[in-house]
Amino acid sequence: MTSETITAAAAGTWELGDLTVNRLGFGAMRLTGSAAFNHGTPSNRERSISVLRRALELGVNHIDTAAFYFSSLRSANELINRALAPYADDLVITTKVGPGRDPSGQWWWATPEQLRGQVEENLRQLGRDHLDVVNLRTDGKGSIAEHFGALAELRDAGLIRHLGVSGIKAGHLAEAQAIAPVVCVQNRYGIGDRSPDSDSEDILRACGEQGIAFVPFFAIAGEGRERGASGGDSDDVLAIARAHGASAAQIRLAWTLHRGPHMLAIPGTGNPDHLVENVAAGAIRLTDDELARLEVLHSPQAG
Repeated sequence: MTSETITAAAAGTWELGDLTVNRLGFGAMRLTGSAAFNHGTPSNRERSISVLRRALELGVNHIDTAAFYFSSLRSANELINRALAPYADDLVITTKVGPGRDPSGQWWWATPEQLRGQVEENLRQLGRDHLDVVNLRTDGKGSIAEHFGALAELRDAGLIRHLGVSGIKAGHLAEAQAIAPVVCVQNRYGIGDRSPDSDSEDILRACGEQGIAFVPFFAIAGEGRERGASGGDSDDVLAIARAHGASAAQIRLAWTLHRGPHMLAIPGTGNPDHLVENVAAGAIRLTDDELARLEVLHSPQAG
């Protein structure tokens, strides 16, 4: 592939409410270090800033972030602010609330009353007066109505433009939709993903029927999750990659985008070369035969 000339526009567009984004976006989690959160070593600040600026040059206009994306030296939101402010009119920054991390890196979960503080933390770090899209990240247990209702109030107050949900189970989408419109769902999803009790296939279908974006995380990393891809791709993935002159990661992203026009991709990287490759994956058109071979890998029987 001649990836140097390919931009995010090659993947097509989708509407997040009244915001148009290219379906190939960028995830900020890996900007802060060689692995997410406090794993690995902190990133080079100038390199991370250059990756963000290059992403926009390549047509990326959808960036996913969170205030809890930080390492011992780096904050993803601070890097975005430093690199991209003043922000382009067509740039959509999506963030998420629910989980939090204290300065030592210990995790905690917000009560409905604490969500405003998390929203304001994102506003301060990003230097915004409102947030384009805020996802309520859940632990997948119990009702989300009280938490989502609190975010709906912040939306009515003008702090948030659109709402989404993340890490949900079946039933949560309808519960949220009964309170306020949902423009996107972020769930773990990728080739061969067999996470326990996953409802993502059913939720993906429901999103398509309702015109809601589905935004998978760990689409490349798979079981590697926050630590990144393990490199253990199947022979079929590698053969298809060779046929397209592409990497296995690019084929995983291309497959993701082929799952439906409402599917968005937000691959993350702190490596400028990987960024170019990820964006170029939006131009890969898999054949029906290739899709069928990858579907076999994805089906539950493949495990």
